[in-house]
Amino acid sequence: MQNDSADMPNSSVAISVKQARNLALVGQGFDSDESRPVTKRRIMKAIRKTNMLQVDSVNVLTRAHYMPIFSRLGVYDPALLDDIVWGKARDRKLFEYWGHEASMIPVEDYPLYRWRMEDAKSGMGTWGRIARIQREKPDLIKGILDHIEREGAVGSSDLEDKGESRSEWWGWSDTKTAMEYLFWSGQVTALKRRNSFERVYDLPHRIIGDIANDPAPDRIDAQSDLICKGIGAMGIATEADLRKYFRLPTQEVKTCLARLLEEGRLLRADVQGWKQAGYLCPNVNQRSRAKPTCLMVPFDPVMWERDRIERIFGFNYRIEIYVPAEKRQYGYYVLPFMLNGEFVARVDLKSDRKAGVLLVQSAHLEDGFAKGDVAGPLMDNLQRLAGFLGLGGVKVVRANTFSKYLADVRLV
Repeated sequence: MQNDSADMPNSSVAISVKQARNLALVGQGFDSDESRPVTKRRIMKAIRKTNMLQVDSVNVLTRAHYMPIFSRLGVYDPALLDDIVWGKARDRKLFEYWGHEASMIPVEDYPLYRWRMEDAKSGMGTWGRIARIQREKPDLIKGILDHIEREGAVGSSDLEDKGESRSEWWGWSDTKTAMEYLFWSGQVTALKRRNSFERVYDLPHRIIGDIANDPAPDRIDAQSDLICKGIGAMGIATEADLRKYFRLPTQEVKTCLARLLEEGRLLRADVQGWKQAGYLCPNVNQRSRAKPTCLMVPFDPVMWERDRIERIFGFNYRIEIYVPAEKRQYGYYVLPFMLNGEFVARVDLKSDRKAGVLLVQSAHLEDGFAKGDVAGPLMDNLQRLAGFLGLGGVKVVRANTFSKYLADVRLV
């Protein structure tokens, strides 16, 4: 389909349901060739497609940021990603900050988040306790910064009085709160993580180099650039989709969209079945195709927004980690399974490290799909995932009808 509407900001492009699905998957990097070796270069290319890897503390399967690369590129050496994430300072390709949530973000995008750091310095856009600490305890903040400047990288547990912690679960002492404020405001950044998940902080320029000290761009310019990156990653999106991808302010997104449409950097799109207006890049190939077969974690960018998943894929997904066990419908850590670009099943997975197996605690087939078509490709993906995680095989608990069928699948 040819389109010359880039010079007509008020015109719209007609997009079918099928096109929207393909654009969404191609934008996320699912058009890759899994037969090629996975190198650091390919990993970084995949990360730049999504703009970030979300970080999360849940480790029932594996840390969340390892899985989107596996879903897109196949089996790879996790040490390659570790080196990209926590490699030598100044050679670092990623920095940790608040993107969608806590995320690993390409270093070259650091300036685009400076507006958020400046907001945090004045107490805007952060949680209440973090916003208050800069007003109530400026001497504590200055003392921590002086210590890091003088002594080097440090974790909050190295500084805090063990008796000061107010919550046995979270440990949010004033010291940890102040450190989180410094992180959110960009005055420190994460050098590494230790003791499973605790950040160790240092001054940004020591970790990512001179880019940390570059002048901050105009906030509307930066947010407009983020929106363009977001539409590239999503392929097709509503205003709400674009706002939520980077957690951008509502009114400023409206300002940016008006500018981007006027400049021809975005096009409006009428997407079949959507109540809201859509947007896409003017140079996108609307005939792009992607039909991936893969498992996705709840923290994959494809899975971030429940409304978007249902709107594009007709798939109702809810993360049930925070749902009481007796109220869960599918399980604790449920991964959707996509077959040829459609969500066809979901599996509740756990790495049983003691037994050395990938444990499938339950498996559920989506309506309209045949178990004979789905079970074989699903088991193949589970076996590959087990190998990726360093586990010896797959064990399926015979929890329901489809689980029993899946347990009897034998791969050649």
